[in-house]
Amino acid sequence: MADLTLYHAAPSRSSTVLWMLEEIGQPYDVHLLNLEAKENRQPDYLAINPMGKVPAVNHQGTIITEAAAICTYLADAFPQAGLTVAIDDPLRGAYLKWLFFAPSCIEPAILDRVLKKEGGPQRMLGWGDFDSVIGVLRQALAAGPYLLGDKFTAADVVVGSGVRFGMVFKALPELPEFTAYAQRLAERPAARRATAKDAELAKKKAG
Repeated sequence: MADLTLYHAAPSRSSTVLWMLEEIGQPYDVHLLNLEAKENRQPDYLAINPMGKVPAVNHQGTIITEAAAICTYLADAFPQAGLTVAIDDPLRGAYLKWLFFAPSCIEPAILDRVLKKEGGPQRMLGWGDFDSVIGVLRQALAAGPYLLGDKFTAADVVVGSGVRFGMVFKALPELPEFTAYAQRLAERPAARRATAKDAELAKKKAG
């Protein structure tokens, strides 16, 4: 039994953490949940994550939920993977900004566009508006291959998952910065392994 267990549904938001686990290169187990069968709403899983959502990770008895938080935790817990930024590094601020920007701005802006929901006044929306989110992200990706320049970090796993999701579902415009970034990320060996594993797990669930 590995020290790390991912509670996962294939594919879902927890695919971000599956990719992160491949990036850190540590042994891990996958506990597959069938969301259609509401296995995530059963008492045994609600004891792990009362929200009944995936992903969740158990690391030697420590439970972490929320994909961005999990990726941050894993990057810090396994610094040898080179995916975190030291606390005393000036880039730490930008690193944390992007880790929070993904779930608080990119994802809600994309979902708002996909679901065609009518938002409230702009000042009430944590992400502001779709065009502002796109502009900030586009400017960052135009400056270097990754969010922090030449250094690939957990922030790229989290933000990159949102960009790749948005590109697949046509929820993000096919701007050159986005397509090039998504392609760079898709070519990473860990991303390829995670994609292949997710496909196998999806077949297992269907079977």
